[in-house]
Amino acid sequence: MPFVSAPAYTPCLICETSNGRDAVFCKSCHAPMALVHEAIAQERDPQMVSIVGDSNVGKTVYLGFLLDMLSQRANDFEAVPRGAYSVDLQQVVISHMAYRMFPPKTPVEANEWNWAYYQVCKRQERGQKWVDLVMPDMAGEAIAAEVASPSTFRVIKNLMSKSAGLLLLVDAAQAASGSAQPDFFGMKMLSYIDSTLEAKRSKRINLPVAIVLTKADYVPECFDDPRRFAEANLNRLWNLCESRFARVDFFASSVVGSLAYATAEDEDFVTPVPLHTALRGILEPFEWIVAQL
Repeated sequence: MPFVSAPAYTPCLICETSNGRDAVFCKSCHAPMALVHEAIAQERDPQMVSIVGDSNVGKTVYLGFLLDMLSQRANDFEAVPRGAYSVDLQQVVISHMAYRMFPPKTPVEANEWNWAYYQVCKRQERGQKWVDLVMPDMAGEAIAAEVASPSTFRVIKNLMSKSAGLLLLVDAAQAASGSAQPDFFGMKMLSYIDSTLEAKRSKRINLPVAIVLTKADYVPECFDDPRRFAEANLNRLWNLCESRFARVDFFASSVVGSLAYATAEDEDFVTPVPLHTALRGILEPFEWIVAQL
């Protein structure tokens, strides 16, 4: 039997750029090459779920707690991390929140982002269907830069074009206070998705999109009727969803049970301190996305 050598190059899972077999990060988009090796081992293409949102909307905390709930079999989910790197993000979030500190902001540089590759299924369902999910923790500033000037961060563009589902996090507290920033950012983000997928104007986009209203503990009415809250306070985003997206649902979520503020005599800024966590509405948006896949 003739000897067949292993290929010298491996295509990146995200941007398909050829990289050396020993590469740790893709030389083009900086995605970890471990994603490719895990995908090859599973013998099926993973489905990517992207979590996007403006800066300080709570993406890192939300994703960290989501992964932690999945790994603890919340709501009969079973989740298996593929590679030790997949556990890094939830460890950072849980460790910081346990000491009443928010985790540090996600760096803008793509090679500093935490990635998670999980196999997920619902344990109680007959004929369990395992879904491979790739979820990166992207910096809000990088997302805003890419939306404003496409191809600034090619990794984001490639992710959006390959995503099987999208969780768009929107600051409900800001929206309820009268700020138009969450509405405009959400509208820009979905317009970017619209142009990236190059959908025809006569057809609505079939990508499942979960609009997650974060920090809803500031506005409890969010939990009563997220759709009504979005229609009243995020009307521009609401109208775009109605016009261009076929599968959209709205959810309210919160992480912090109570919040304090601290400062020092020699400092002129205030630091928020999460006194305790009270998770609500974390798993439901993800569960809806998985059901759509």
